[in-house]
Amino acid sequence: MRAIVQRVKSAKVTVQDKIVGEIGPGLVVFLGVGEDDTEDDLSYLVDKVTNLRIFEDDDGKMNLSVMRLGLQVLVVSQFTLWGDCRKGRRPSFSHAAPPEKAVEMYEDYVTRLRGTGLRVETGEFQAMMTVSVENDGPVTILLDSSKLF
Repeated sequence: MRAIVQRVKSAKVTVQDKIVGEIGPGLVVFLGVGEDDTEDDLSYLVDKVTNLRIFEDDDGKMNLSVMRLGLQVLVVSQFTLWGDCRKGRRPSFSHAAPPEKAVEMYEDYVTRLRGTGLRVETGEFQAMMTVSVENDGPVTILLDSSKLF
């Protein structure tokens, strides 16, 4: 699984002019599921995102997590994180999970995040979305579970 994690002051997702998810301070997670992703990949990203220390403490050091601060998370499905642009000019998405697998893992990811007690909002799977992000820092982190196994 791949994720782009952004520390934000606020964020929202709109589908057909309707806000479907909105948060204040916290994290936006753009989540992409790969064809070979497993339960281990999902568990890794849940743990990593909830405990990633990218919020500043009183000394100005990135030492606090979204979990420790009790902030909010907005999760947006984004298969384009699996775009391979090494050949040609148009990305290939051949390593992205098929929609049936991707939606199941995406929903499981959201359920597990909610199980931590965090307030979690979402976009709409497979919808054309407008995502508005007020990045804080800016702080943007790339996570890829396949780099670990």
